[in-house]
Amino acid sequence: MTEFFAGIEQLALARWLKGSFIAYPVVNALHIMSIGALLTSVVLMDLRICGAFCSLPHAAFVALLRRIALAAFVGALVTGSLLFSVKASTYAAMPIFLAKMALILLAGVNFLAFMRFRRATGGDEPAGGTALAVLSMLLWISVLFAGRFIGFL
Repeated sequence: MTEFFAGIEQLALARWLKGSFIAYPVVNALHIMSIGALLTSVVLMDLRICGAFCSLPHAAFVALLRRIALAAFVGALVTGSLLFSVKASTYAAMPIFLAKMALILLAGVNFLAFMRFRRATGGDEPAGGTALAVLSMLLWISVLFAGRFIGFL
């Protein structure tokens, strides 16, 4: 497995990111922007599910935020993969990085559970929707903290 991660670090794109004065900081900034957009849209969406912002139409508000969250997640995935490629061996061996990946997976499972319950009930908010929304906020905030710790460990 070590050879696999070392191979990622030797890809032309990873070597270019390492060698460029501008590219890595730009990708890093785009990653932070994507995470900010993702976290903001998820928290606003989850707060709406919990009953906040009642004056706004539920379906339209949540649908807009869901599209923003999806686009931001794709941006974070692409930029995060690029950042990972520069030090793949180092990051893959860090427990905090593995914890971040596990938290992202759990947040995805939580989202799928929410969507499944929503379809089953035929409504905007499934039974237990508030609990899933609170769990979503906790998971994504934990992802943010885990990601910030990567740079300091």
